[in-house]
Amino acid sequence: MSFSLKQSALAACNDVSNSVLQRRSLSCRSSILPPLVFQNNSKRTNLSLSKPLHVSAVEIIGKDKEPVIKCRAYEADKSEPIKAAAEEVKSEAAKRVKIGIYFATWWALNVVFNIYNKKVLNAYPYPWLTSTLSLACGSLMMLISWATRIAEAPKTDFEFWKTLFPVAVAHTIGHVAATVSMSKVAVSFTHIIKSGEPAFSVLVSSLLLGESFPPAVYLSLVPIIGGCALAALTELNFNMTGFMGAMISNLAFVFRNIFSKKGMKGNSVSGMNYYACLSMLSLVILTPFAIAVEGPQMWAAGWEKALSQIGPQFIWWVAAQSIFYHLYNQVSYMSLDQISPLTFSIGNTMKRISVIVSSIIIFHTPVQPVNAVGAAIAILGTFLYSQVSDPVIHEQTLCISDCQTRRTVIDSPTRYMNKHYFSRLFTND
Repeated sequence: MSFSLKQSALAACNDVSNSVLQRRSLSCRSSILPPLVFQNNSKRTNLSLSKPLHVSAVEIIGKDKEPVIKCRAYEADKSEPIKAAAEEVKSEAAKRVKIGIYFATWWALNVVFNIYNKKVLNAYPYPWLTSTLSLACGSLMMLISWATRIAEAPKTDFEFWKTLFPVAVAHTIGHVAATVSMSKVAVSFTHIIKSGEPAFSVLVSSLLLGESFPPAVYLSLVPIIGGCALAALTELNFNMTGFMGAMISNLAFVFRNIFSKKGMKGNSVSGMNYYACLSMLSLVILTPFAIAVEGPQMWAAGWEKALSQIGPQFIWWVAAQSIFYHLYNQVSYMSLDQISPLTFSIGNTMKRISVIVSSIIIFHTPVQPVNAVGAAIAILGTFLYSQVSDPVIHEQTLCISDCQTRRTVIDSPTRYMNKHYFSRLFTND
């Protein structure tokens, strides 16, 4: 009687493990893995199930014949270490810590840049020169890093710079337009309008590139557009130049992202060096226009006036806004090499919230309740957009990640499956 009960329990375990593996294999069909074939073994083994069984390894065997999943199990009291599971937990924890550091650094640098940038523009209202100094500082920092071998210099050719040129043009326009906007209106208002960038992205992709999106994407644009419109209509210090600057910046950065995606395909330049090259080329493009629009005479007169009003501290403000602009953008590009686009979009949304809140607190920006509601609706719409904008890539990322790393799927086949496995099964990286 005891023997038959043990056989029944073991058969039930085999059925549970096979059904789980079959469901995962169907959802994770990828060209990187061979098809999985499951074979039911009719043999029965007299194996005690008084202790829970653990899968120590799951391997794909069989090269000449059909591949078969091979499982090696042991009883819990034998204390065999699960090296694969332990390594996965450690790597997952290290990855989360790394992403957390990226996000914290990214947000902090961005907040500091926006604060010093607004201080400079309040005392020195020359956004074209301010934008030029930001790019020049970043370019100088990277040239020094390459010369001193702190960072490895990229290997580029004429084709690389040719592909980078449209990206640099769009980046230059977006950078200057955003700076012009912040010189005319509050930082919080500029970032509220800039949260409408997803709407520009969908419209440009649909009208010019012929791409189509799921209905949920178009629905997520409703709160974005409505929230931005409500915030603009209720802004106490509304300025048309500042509003149009933020709108032009949105459009320019959409084209920058489109050109950047095409330009980064197939090249081996890292995110850090890619942004460094982008800054240098943008500096070359921007400098003659900055001289033509504002000019050295206006810069010199404004500089003397700012120094007389602020004092030597003004020089630190200019240096800080230039340095932190490059650092926060560089961390942003570096993070793209480490996290998924979906995670990056969520981080960008939270970054914008931190900038809006911190700028309101530091500059004592007056905010009406209706204006705050509009900002909250726009930010919420941006978050919803990040969740539904690219479900295909989301599923492919989840599938490939599952198929590559989640070899151990059953931790305790006695009464319940591992809770960690189920939580990882239905969540994104």
